[in-house]
Amino acid sequence: MEKKRDREQGGILGGVAELFDLPVDVVAGLPRLELIGNRQLYLERHTGLLAYSDTQIDANTGFGVLRIRGERLTLVAMTGEELRIGGKINGVEWVSC
Repeated sequence: MEKKRDREQGGILGGVAELFDLPVDVVAGLPRLELIGNRQLYLERHTGLLAYSDTQIDANTGFGVLRIRGERLTLVAMTGEELRIGGKINGVEWVSC
């Protein structure tokens, strides 16, 4: 009974995630962020860069625009879906478009 209630509260994606034993964020295609101190940010499931400078990087995702602000920001690595940013990170925020 409890599992049925959880599935109803989590919606269809929650049910699919439970059925295949997958995290809901993977099933929903949500971006995944990993911040290592204030020196490195790892972003999975981005859809491209909108702005890039040594003080601000705007990355587009299916969830919205992620803005990273800091000092001496650099692209350490970038693939079609993954992004690693280095430098001194002062702030990370979701920006409404």
